Amino acid sequence: MKEKKELKIICFHCGATNRVQEKDLAPGKKILCGRCHNALPEPGSVLVLSPKRIYNLIKNGSIPILIQFYSDNCPHCLRMKPIFERLAKRRAGEIMAIMVNVDHYPELAAGFGINSVPTFIIVKQGTEIDRLSGALDEMDFSLWVASRA
Repeated sequence: MKEKKELKIICFHCGATNRVQEKDLAPGKKILCGRCHNALPEPGSVLVLSPKRIYNLIKNGSIPILIQFYSDNCPHCLRMKPIFERLAKRRAGEIMAIMVNVDHYPELAAGFGINSVPTFIIVKQGTEIDRLSGALDEMDFSLWVASRA
């Protein structure tokens, strides 16, 4: 029998890292942050957040954060979206996945020095670890993330 694991979920309201047992998760069940008591994101979900909340996660997060900068008009971005979402589900509780639309948040994209899309950035404890621009197949993308996050 497969052993259930402990997941780490960062609260995007206060930045606290919450440890949740996988067995305690149920569809539709809300898990609350132990510090601020706001609802936590579902593990494995791809988050779309305001710049303020993204910076809060980067500053306070204790697990790697994978950010995809994209545009709705970019065919490579559209090709990477389901790959990104599947990776987020597989790595639930190990990384947080965030998508940033550069057309909606150009200042945020400029702050990260984004020159092309899709661009992926991995951040650990407030520090950029690596970045990748362009599309990859699912296996190569998963290997890139695994070797850095």
